[in-house]
Amino acid sequence: MPKLFEIKFPGECKTLPEGFWSAVDVWIKKPHVVNKRLCGVKETESRDVGREAVLSLLEEPDLAQDVLSFMACCRNTPENTHEKETPWVSSVRTFIPKVNNYGTNLHKEIILKDFGRQQVTFVPFEEDSEGKVSLKRGNIYQFQLLRQDCEEWSLELHVLASDQWFSDGVAYPRLPWLSSDLLPKLVRWATECKSSEFRSTLSLLPVEKYSVMYQTLKEKYKAMVKVWPEVTDPEKFVYEDVAIATYLLVLWEEERVEKGLTEKQSFVDLGCGNGLLVHILANEGHPGKGIDVRRRKIWDMFGPQTLLEEKAITPSESFLFPDTDWLIGNHSDELTPWIPVIAARSSYSCRYFVLPCCFFDFFAKYQRRHCKKSQYKEYIDFITEVSVVSGFNTEEDCLRIPSTKRVCLVGKSRNYQISAEAEAEERRAHYIQSRQKAPGATVQRSGIRSDGNCCHGEGDPDRTPDSSWGVGFQPRDKVEMVRNCAALPRDLVNGVVLQVANVILGMTEEDGGGSSSDWNRGGSLSVNEAAGLMKQETLQLLKKECGGLQTLLKNNHQVFRVEGGRVYIRDWRDRKASRADTKRKPLAPGALKTRACWFYDHHPQRCPLQAELCAFAHGPDELRPSTKPLKKMRHNAFI
Repeated sequence: MPKLFEIKFPGECKTLPEGFWSAVDVWIKKPHVVNKRLCGVKETESRDVGREAVLSLLEEPDLAQDVLSFMACCRNTPENTHEKETPWVSSVRTFIPKVNNYGTNLHKEIILKDFGRQQVTFVPFEEDSEGKVSLKRGNIYQFQLLRQDCEEWSLELHVLASDQWFSDGVAYPRLPWLSSDLLPKLVRWATECKSSEFRSTLSLLPVEKYSVMYQTLKEKYKAMVKVWPEVTDPEKFVYEDVAIATYLLVLWEEERVEKGLTEKQSFVDLGCGNGLLVHILANEGHPGKGIDVRRRKIWDMFGPQTLLEEKAITPSESFLFPDTDWLIGNHSDELTPWIPVIAARSSYSCRYFVLPCCFFDFFAKYQRRHCKKSQYKEYIDFITEVSVVSGFNTEEDCLRIPSTKRVCLVGKSRNYQISAEAEAEERRAHYIQSRQKAPGATVQRSGIRSDGNCCHGEGDPDRTPDSSWGVGFQPRDKVEMVRNCAALPRDLVNGVVLQVANVILGMTEEDGGGSSSDWNRGGSLSVNEAAGLMKQETLQLLKKECGGLQTLLKNNHQVFRVEGGRVYIRDWRDRKASRADTKRKPLAPGALKTRACWFYDHHPQRCPLQAELCAFAHGPDELRPSTKPLKKMRHNAFI
């Protein structure tokens, strides 16, 4: 059997051989983490099989013998040469592609794990609508872990018939990709052998339904990217909300099947922000509305069928929703811990979905208590605790969205009977009171004392105890403060950019810098090193902004590329650096250049691009004021 490729493990690997099987399980259960054309897989339960069972699994006798020979002709390690033959563990996985037009056949793989020989074999096949199976002999491959001496390990990739290999980049990856991309990742995963703090993505949903619906909604609402009127990144927010909407729609569809419901669930999105999630859910037939303290420009685009209210939400009897099926908290900040409570107090049948982001307690910023956990994990555990105390059987899942905060919590049912509502409410009230008096608690904004009462008095004396359960809570301000360095004085920003760029461009080869071909890109600085260049008063101003100096440098995307905590000069000729095709096409005739080219004005060698290829103005003669009006759209544009 030809050995296609081999990688040696670095140094002494104490995680092996267990780490090898952990890495293999990532590839088996979550291939989408490396193959971005897949949405996931559906796997059958594993079972022990022997030689005869493998023969029956593969159906074709000649091919079955080839596979058995393929599996048997590996080199044994010194440890397992004299071991008894162990049964194989077999399972079948069905690939779920991201695209919906991948044909009608199901693409599957038989997976055979041989723990005695430390190898795993993949046998691809296709199944048509009538159940007829077609095995893909040319795409059978195997990973083999070998221990060559007492300390040295290696991982090999073998292929049964490499000359017959077929690739479509989806269920059948390219052979060079398996050797140059997947194999090194398996080695790294096996060495790290890390277990995630959270569950796998989409663990509560059927992945195949999610994949189909996501592609449908993405195609339906992708036009939003082109007309996005907010200052936020349209691609991130549009596709993130499409993914969250997909999750909820599939979750609710499964709930209707489980409970035998015929009507689509109603919802209220608390802290709905741009309102796109509300718009999609309403457009897909779910009655509901969104509430937020601040109106957004995009609200006017949705039309009257999307119900959005500009209102400050204060946890109280005034904000209960007894006729609503689901409450939603999507990055709801200070409302996040309150949403399970509001759902529990709205009605016994009210459910909730929350996607925590910023860390808030009931009346203050959340204070860390467990240094052994990540801050994010600790906060998720806190919201889970709130949910359980509020009376919910709480489930955790991980979404597939372009965000580092992807863990959601779902409360679909109660952990007590409706007859015990009084006792449950007593537990909720006691818990909230205990958090209000938690040591070290500091309220989130001025105007509220640390004991939770208003600075102007001890609360409204006319309020009943039941109506005052949100006293001490302070909703966010209606006017949002800009703290992303965008409001800093232009002279200050220009000075910082010029100072950092000049240092990077001035780095010699000994400093890790120097020229790249015919244009100097300089070296690189860590963000901390760049901060060391600043005056103390400049640093004090930057510390008041979210993200500080790093945000300022990232905002100046034309000049800098910030990756892995280091700052580089951006070379617009480079595809990776500029996120564009290396074969740049000339700009369209009449294209307006509304910003000056920093490199043309400040780089010793000027801009590396010719004027007709550069999106920025080379000199004042090319500079034009922006006259492009905000795009408008009809109310029915996305119905």
